[in-house]
Amino acid sequence: MKKCDMLLLHENLPTGDVMAETTKILLDETEISKTWFNIVPHMPNPPAPPLHPATHLPVGPADLAPLFCDEILGQEMSAAQEIEIPEPVREIYRLWRPTPLYRARRLEKALDTPAHIYYKYEGVSPAGSHKPNTAVAQAYYNRKAGIRRLTTETGAGQWGSALALAGTFLDLEIKVYMVRVSYDQKPYRRHMMETWGAKVLPSPSPETESGRRVLAERPDSPGSLGLAISEAAEEAASRADTKYALGSVLNHVLLHQTVIGLETIKQFSVAGEGPDVLIACCGGGSNFGGFAFPFIPRKLAGENLRIIAAEPSACPTLTKGAYAYDFGDMARLSPLLKMYTLGHDFVPPGIHAGGLRYHGDSPLVSQLVREGIVEAAAYPQRAIFAAALTFARSEGIVPAPECAHAIKAAIDEALRCKEMGEKKVIAFCLSGHGHFDMTAYDRYLAGNIQDLDYSEEEMHRALAQLPQVNV
Repeated sequence: MKKCDMLLLHENLPTGDVMAETTKILLDETEISKTWFNIVPHMPNPPAPPLHPATHLPVGPADLAPLFCDEILGQEMSAAQEIEIPEPVREIYRLWRPTPLYRARRLEKALDTPAHIYYKYEGVSPAGSHKPNTAVAQAYYNRKAGIRRLTTETGAGQWGSALALAGTFLDLEIKVYMVRVSYDQKPYRRHMMETWGAKVLPSPSPETESGRRVLAERPDSPGSLGLAISEAAEEAASRADTKYALGSVLNHVLLHQTVIGLETIKQFSVAGEGPDVLIACCGGGSNFGGFAFPFIPRKLAGENLRIIAAEPSACPTLTKGAYAYDFGDMARLSPLLKMYTLGHDFVPPGIHAGGLRYHGDSPLVSQLVREGIVEAAAYPQRAIFAAALTFARSEGIVPAPECAHAIKAAIDEALRCKEMGEKKVIAFCLSGHGHFDMTAYDRYLAGNIQDLDYSEEEMHRALAQLPQVNV
């Protein structure tokens, strides 16, 4: 990372005693990063290559060309230290970036903890989450390449909303396959996508071979991200005017999200302290990687920094999955990725954190967990809603159920500091608001949300179907 990205001098920002009372640390629009941070050259060991699903040989750009445009493919496979952010993308970023870093003083008081708690709030984007950071970039590169249509999947609807927004900014037609359980649970997310001009279908759908196959076997299937990915990728591969856009997992997606962590580093330099514990929720890995990756060189250099990925215990990919090559989608259309996985046809229970219901995880995040650089923790559904209410009733923001997992982890760490008498700095990414999740909150407040557990039998069945790869 450039030294100028690690340090920040502000003549007019508060310092000393004034910072002791500051609640939010803001950066000027001129502080938006000019580059994305690439974790790949900083990895202690080279990442395992994605493999062709038929030959099991490393894939090249030509293998992925039906799905992704050339510049996206270049970023996916890049080992450059940093990649320049195009000015048209930065211009759109200015609508919400830089996002604020809050000192959660009221939460600290509610917990009676000596810890300092900070959260980076990505819910200020028009779509209400961190997802537009990569949606705008992907839409820009596809529009530049002459593509007119993009297909995608979405779980909770955050990613679909972000790509619909980017499509309306960059004049692209967007089609979204939304996981059925979330399509039913979160109708206002669908309405938001349609307001921005996207077409939204519940997945499994009758429009693809992948969807029809599942509907024939189980007409009431709740769907999964793995299946929705299959449907979107199948359609994109069948049309010359269409490419596929992914909201998480792959390297280029996490690359685009590193604007989050780069800004956070600058904001902590203003705060005059830095994190001892860094936390984000993790489903596919986009907000986690975006928040944590720029800090990882510090940990690798010997800094005493704990980095925690928080996931649902009903879909415990990092904490219970196998580290193996697997398909990223149910229909086995994607390359084989070396990652923690519950099995490509594993269907998680219908928890309200739909954005975390993915059988696999980012290969980069998975490798960092495997090598002990990143920790993982899993939490049940009722506990994360209890943490979300504690946060909402102290800080005022109603969080999305996904990032309530990070809140739960942060609260646990803060209470541990209270018990041990330690004054640590805890920072987490509040990746989106929960304004379209009020049905879930209503059910929780009425006592109608239960802790859903995954089926170990189903997981073992799915893991038994992992491809046999001899590498």
